[in-house]
Amino acid sequence: MAEEAAKVKSLFVYPVKSCRGISVSQAPLTANGLRWDRLWLIVNSKGRMYTQRVEPKLALIEVNLPVEAFSPGWKPNKTSFLVIRGPGMNELKIPLMEPCAVAKGVSVWEWSGSAFDEGEEAAKWFSHFLGKPSRLVRFDEASECRPVNSDYARTHTIKFNDLYPFLLLSQGSLDALNNRLSQPISVNRFRPNIVVDGCEPFSEDLWNEIKINELTFHGGELCYRCKIPTINQETAAVGSEPTETLMTFRSDKILRPNNEKHRGRVYIGQMLVCTNYKPETGKAIRVGDPVHVLKAVSSYAECLI
Repeated sequence: MAEEAAKVKSLFVYPVKSCRGISVSQAPLTANGLRWDRLWLIVNSKGRMYTQRVEPKLALIEVNLPVEAFSPGWKPNKTSFLVIRGPGMNELKIPLMEPCAVAKGVSVWEWSGSAFDEGEEAAKWFSHFLGKPSRLVRFDEASECRPVNSDYARTHTIKFNDLYPFLLLSQGSLDALNNRLSQPISVNRFRPNIVVDGCEPFSEDLWNEIKINELTFHGGELCYRCKIPTINQETAAVGSEPTETLMTFRSDKILRPNNEKHRGRVYIGQMLVCTNYKPETGKAIRVGDPVHVLKAVSSYAECLI
């Protein structure tokens, strides 16, 4: 019998990788994650990705999509735009109809392929904002296939995400961390797609299989955190927290003390894949949806980190 462990508290989509996310009440799925999530990417003159790791000020870029873009089955028309705003910058509108120009040699981590180029106006906007040659590209969902770079989920695909199609975090885990910090931080530091509430702190670490609105998600790996959580998403200022505190109770050495290979990483959040997605169902997950835990492991010794 499925256990109702929690409910979806909030949902976030990040249309442009490393820019601000959008809080939505529902989020339709595609074969490679939430619709619109990490569909766009800012690249340098050689096609290499820009992220907050090297350009923290990307945290200041706000993006918006039409509300109806998050309704299952919605299709853009000629008056549908991705709207981008940044401090001291004019508003930039990117048509949601797919562009025809192609940029080759776009690369994200180990992957390289072609993408759609969003044109000169977008290139000038981002070049001016970052102070260096930049372009905005869009993932070609019809022609490109980027597999998850993990032995546990190679049959699944992503767009411009780092590792997995979905990232889940519980409010309890964030609260437990904030109780240890002198200055609490917002959930936006961790860039989750799904935030759940009503479960014990870090219980999501052990979830192996969950169901939300008849969609089945399998736990892939615990999410190890890079530099981005140390970047204030309102100011782009870089600090040492929360990584410093996470190291005291969420490092690989503490979670898996018997593991011989410790990398000095810290973990918060669970990366997921959806195992029963079908395009014809038009399924979405919604704020308030129950989260049914179908399978769980008993200890961190069984977790993938």
